[in-house]
Parts: sequence; structure tokens; C-alpha cells
Amino acid sequence: MSSRQTFIDPGAGAWLKIDILPGVELMPLAQPVPDGSIHRARLAAGTTIPVHTHPADEFVFVLLGTVETGGRRCDAGTFWTTPAGTRQGPHVAVTDVELITVRLGAMGPFGDGAALV
Repeated sequence: MSSRQTFIDPGAGAWLKIDILPGVELMPLAQPVPDGSIHRARLAAGTTIPVHTHPADEFVFVLLGTVETGGRRCDAGTFWTTPAGTRQGPHVAVTDVELITVRLGAMGPFGDGAALV
């Protein structure tokens, strides 16, 4: 971490397209721990992120839109947590969605490689 306060202004960060997840863009904001991340995520309406796990705890806040996950609809203002190793998803963007995600470790496997916990 920097020894001074830092800022990323709206519109100043770079959105990265994720080749293996069409319709998903990430803007890295910070790395709170090794291999972890704090990032903004945008999902285009109709996008599905398949079932997956993360080997670390994950925290998600819905900034805009509606996403279905964990058997429920999550609108703007919803916050959820997923413990390390817990199978999650699919995440389905009902509308265009923007999230803030904090992951305290590596990304982990998607699809059939996702562990069952």
C-alpha cells in the first residue's frame, strides 16, 4: 500500500475486458492482500458468470442494476458475502449491473473445476 492517500476519480480508471467472461469488464482499484483485489465490475444485461469458487472470502455490493445469484434477485444496495471455497453462481445480470467486489485472495476456478463446499 502507498504511504499516502490515493484516489481514482470516476471515469479515470481503465476497464478491462475478461476474455473468458464475455459481457464482463473489471476496473482494478486496489490489492488489499497478495492475489486479492478490490474492483468495480460491470456486467451487460443478459451476461452470466458461471458457477465458481474462490479460495478466499469475497464481499460484493451492488451499485447499479439487478443481478440474480444465490437463488435471489439482488438490486442496487444489496450486499452479500461468500466464504472461501463456497460454490457460488451462476450470477445473471437481469439489467446492466455494476458491482464493487472485495476478494481477499486468488480468483479460483470456474465451471466444472469449481469445488463443492
